[in-house]
Amino acid sequence: MINKALRILIADPQHFHRMKIERLFNGLDYYRVAPVQTLAELLTLVDYGCEPFDVVVINAELAAGSLDLLGFFLDNPQVRHALIYNEPSAPVQTTPGFAQDNVQISHATLPQAPAIKHLMALVDVPKDLAPRRWDRTPSLQRQA
Repeated sequence: MINKALRILIADPQHFHRMKIERLFNGLDYYRVAPVQTLAELLTLVDYGCEPFDVVVINAELAAGSLDLLGFFLDNPQVRHALIYNEPSAPVQTTPGFAQDNVQISHATLPQAPAIKHLMALVDVPKDLAPRRWDRTPSLQRQA
């Protein structure tokens, strides 16, 4: 079942690219999407947001050497998962990208539907398949 409350951020300098990626998410029934066109807008939303973004999809050209995107997203508590595309240093391969914890990097100029589907399969895991958290409440107290 799709979690429609997931927060998605798309960052690309070209309006047409942002719209195309947003439509890919809409086609998968995700509508809580915020598009931005500059790195400054992305950093403002991520750094000062009330709640973390579940997914950030960003064009590597946006950082253009001013920010290490991989380092920024790897341990950022405000971003659960990220897809960095149009990254020339990413290996060219047939899979949608390679994952490093919560970050995927793609050589593709623009993510296509299979890459977005793969990303969302990692992000939107059904609750019955998600790892369960340890409950500290003793079983007798839970019945009350």
